[in-house]
Amino acid sequence: MGKRRRVAERRTAGPGVVGAVVALAVCGAALTVYAVYDGGSAAGAPTSTASERHVKTGPPSAAEVHTVATRFLGSWQRGEVADAAAATDDPSAAGALLTGYSKDAHLKDVTLTPGPAKGAKVPFSVKATVSYKGVDKPLAYDSSLTVVRRAADGKPLVGWHASVVHPDLKDGDTLVTGNAGTPPVKALDRNGGELTAARYPSLGTVLDGLREKYGRTAGGTAGVELRVVRGKASLKAKLSDKTLVTLTQGTPGTVKTTLSPAFQAEAERQVGKRARASVVVLRPSTGEILAVANSEHGFNVGFQGSLAPGSTMKIVTSTMLFEKKLVTADASHPCPKTYKLAGWTFHNDGDSEIKKGTFKDSFGASCNNAFIDFAPKLSDSDLTKEAQQVYGLGMDNWAIGVPTFDGSVPVQSGAQMGASLIGQGGVRMNPLNMASVAATVRSGHFHQPYLVSPDVDHRTLATASRTMSAKTRSQLEEVMKFTADYGTAAKAMAGLGPDYGAKTGSAEVDGQKKPNGWFTAYRGDLAAAGVVQAGGHGGDTAGPIVADLLRMGG
Repeated sequence: MGKRRRVAERRTAGPGVVGAVVALAVCGAALTVYAVYDGGSAAGAPTSTASERHVKTGPPSAAEVHTVATRFLGSWQRGEVADAAAATDDPSAAGALLTGYSKDAHLKDVTLTPGPAKGAKVPFSVKATVSYKGVDKPLAYDSSLTVVRRAADGKPLVGWHASVVHPDLKDGDTLVTGNAGTPPVKALDRNGGELTAARYPSLGTVLDGLREKYGRTAGGTAGVELRVVRGKASLKAKLSDKTLVTLTQGTPGTVKTTLSPAFQAEAERQVGKRARASVVVLRPSTGEILAVANSEHGFNVGFQGSLAPGSTMKIVTSTMLFEKKLVTADASHPCPKTYKLAGWTFHNDGDSEIKKGTFKDSFGASCNNAFIDFAPKLSDSDLTKEAQQVYGLGMDNWAIGVPTFDGSVPVQSGAQMGASLIGQGGVRMNPLNMASVAATVRSGHFHQPYLVSPDVDHRTLATASRTMSAKTRSQLEEVMKFTADYGTAAKAMAGLGPDYGAKTGSAEVDGQKKPNGWFTAYRGDLAAAGVVQAGGHGGDTAGPIVADLLRMGG
């Protein structure tokens, strides 16, 4: 017997000698520091040999957490950078960033107030003043540190990451105050109204990206700011610099986007109903992005997420199967309870099966093994080519106006290739990608989505190398309409027909109790896709979000 593999859509006191007590109050908190002599013993105390030394293991004790946190925060507050850095497990990186905190970020009067520890984690609040060329502005934020035990000697230390200094910092990033290298921009919606993060919280990262892309060319002048300057790792992850405090205003240039104020407002409202929800709305005839919204605002999952799309990927798989003439929508095609491939046994949800039915029935019910059983007839690269050549995915060449992740469908073999056919394995997408998939079916060919018209900067949009045949498109519309009428998407899409189509998805994630729920659909000249991470079945979670936006028409 091979491995059983379920990939299915769901419905439902340290070694040193302790010396004298040294009292230290950190911002009014009654914390006590105990001086621990690491390099030797206190006067008159016996020393121990290396063979007698015991390396402590396990989580740090409450007393150790208290002592380390107090030493670190007290030293940082007093400007004793070397001592603060020595209380971490990476003194070099900590020392550089803490030095820059005053030297480069021009932060003074730092007050650190610790909160109650939660295990090894200690939250703390920060108040400081940004002071640059005679201009002072307050800065306040919350952060946290975690005490860890160094493996070599068991010594408890602050586990160092740049986020200890500020939660918006990634390792390798820095804080800088000075003349902003990039002038600000005023982003406008498609009607000319101003877009702000205060009004549309999901757009914070989008506005940062627009400034980075168009700030130097939009006609503005730079001001003076405290900002996060991204390092190599963050730039590779397509993160933009972030303004934390504006000391003097620059003059913004203007950038017009394709966003619809009505759709953006409704998208924000819809994702606000669920945790970890994201949605994107497109116009299939042009590729214009009308809305993007995320429940959490620190990272734009809608544009930059990299998640297994689950059964929504079956749209791309079906395109390939139709084009290769391996099946038709109405062809008899059973879906067995299990299917063995390269040592894995794939199961449908609840070991369900379709003994007598068509491929359309299996698509509508999202029955996995009706897709995986085609694997022996396919080459390892077939799905990758289909995604790239017809849907424009996985080429890393979309130029929408802000950073994006453009999907990934790697060439895989054996059981992993089979899993890719149902949107698992190594396949990775986000709502922007899957909205584009639905839009491509709707329009008949790929229009690269965009947030800023290419007429603004004359950039070249990505294209697909070929177009699906009329017959293939007709069959895709047939199976997606069937799914919206009678399949797993019917409940969410009720009342929106008949000019529509949809596909649900549920993507299993290791260590996660519930799968990520996906939903992508089109109606008229609208296409949308959403995901609710750890939400469960896509028809019940992401489905209502997408359907509500499609119901707005347009």
